[in-house]
Amino acid sequence: MDVFAGLLEGPRARGAFMIRASFELPWAVRIADEAPLTVMIMVEGDAWILPGPGGADGGTGEPLHIRPGDIAIARGPAPYVCCDDPATAPRAEIGPGQVCRPLGPEHAGRYRDLGVREWGESPDGPAQMLIGTYQMRGEITTRLLDALPPLLVLPTEVWQCPLTPLVAEEIVKDEPGQEVVLDRLLDLLLIASLRAWFARPEADAPAWYRALGDPVVGRALRLVQDDPAHPWSVAELAARSGVSRAALARRFTDLVGEPPMTYLTGWRLALAADALRDGDSGLTVAAIARRVGYGSAFALSSAFKREYGVSPQEYRS
Repeated sequence: MDVFAGLLEGPRARGAFMIRASFELPWAVRIADEAPLTVMIMVEGDAWILPGPGGADGGTGEPLHIRPGDIAIARGPAPYVCCDDPATAPRAEIGPGQVCRPLGPEHAGRYRDLGVREWGESPDGPAQMLIGTYQMRGEITTRLLDALPPLLVLPTEVWQCPLTPLVAEEIVKDEPGQEVVLDRLLDLLLIASLRAWFARPEADAPAWYRALGDPVVGRALRLVQDDPAHPWSVAELAARSGVSRAALARRFTDLVGEPPMTYLTGWRLALAADALRDGDSGLTVAAIARRVGYGSAFALSSAFKREYGVSPQEYRS
């Protein structure tokens, strides 16, 4: 397993918010739901996405234009605006919990439920989007979120998502187990989109992704990825990568942005967080500690609390 594949094992939607939104012109909605990540597919018409104040770029980023087939990904919790035109003032705001409130009495009742996971002004509006939202930050690994810009767009001319027809078909169904089906579809959609985006020349890919192509550091990353429970040292990683200890430490830090052991610690704790979040695993904290390379539950708990601010048990709760 390579590092990228391992990081993309992190997305685990749990009861994701998924809708088909339909709008009449003109339209504009301010998104302030504080969700960690939202994926949008433009189905009909076009739209603009405007970065909002308080974002990673301070709200100074350029508006992004999306057309039918394009996929946009917004990284929260900063607000942003979806609209037909950058000059259109927002008519409503979506807050935490996906609660919609009109921005002015003249817009009361403008956007409403239209059916099973259908929302907007009318079912056949000229602007239609499929929207999937991760509702909790714990559903996405921190390392993956940190690797993404506040907003990104994959135009259909550079990548046509094969999942779009399936998402469009499933999003309006109301059948047994439908929530689980949609959660998994959202995970697949995100993984496929990010894999395509990271391959684009204009993507500001994270350091660990670029480092995969290095014959020395890439080898060390894969060793750590394949066996995080092994008692790795810089000396052993260097020997198995074919360089000296000093050469690996210097090269790894230059390319990845942190020393090998710091990266290893972060990776182990990220894996532990994923295991704690998986309520179906049934693993104890001690078992998770052994799986990710800690000798005891106490050792994992100490490191975990330093990184996440809470104990493993509190994080699981």
